[in-house]
Amino acid sequence: MPIEARRFLAVADVAEVLGTTPAAVVELLEAGELRGVRVGGAWRVADDEVQSWVDRELELERRRGLWRQAQSASIADLFGQR
Repeated sequence: MPIEARRFLAVADVAEVLGTTPAAVVELLEAGELRGVRVGGAWRVADDEVQSWVDRELELERRRGLWRQAQSASIADLFGQR
């Protein structure tokens, strides 16, 4: 069974994909929010890890939106008029 090679991106490439700065990507890496490895002192991030991070962030934002909706809903909104 052949092993599929993973494609690794430099911090600048990840920043471009995410629409942010390289410094922000390094902060995510150092905080452990984005998984990567150091190769020769430079961070590298697998492209599938970038996609996983985006998916997690989208899910968190969806949940935050639902929470905000629930917080602003009245009893009538939640349970209907009686």
